[in-house]
Amino acid sequence: MSAPAFWTARVDGIEIHVRLTPKSSRDALEGVETRADGACVLKARVRAVPEDGKANAALVALLAKSLKIPPSRILVATGATSRQKTLILEGDPAALAARLSGLFPPPDKS
Repeated sequence: MSAPAFWTARVDGIEIHVRLTPKSSRDALEGVETRADGACVLKARVRAVPEDGKANAALVALLAKSLKIPPSRILVATGATSRQKTLILEGDPAALAARLSGLFPPPDKS
């Protein structure tokens, strides 16, 4: 079996797990991190402050631009006020998984 990924395929799209750092010096998707509990998360940082959903909106915009999908197809499902978030990307799961794999291959367990 392959290394765990930071996303899970769903019938209607992909569910991704993100660790967001707001108030950063830049907006960036920094790659995949394996936490101590073995779960994988996508590390992201945005310049926006975590007030009134600004950091979440910046994260959605950053993901939409990186994956070339409309921001309206990305939903912050859990963690709206937390650094740990679950987002749902609506669309063809295979196509979204291919885009995510191209940008962020699963971490090497060696």
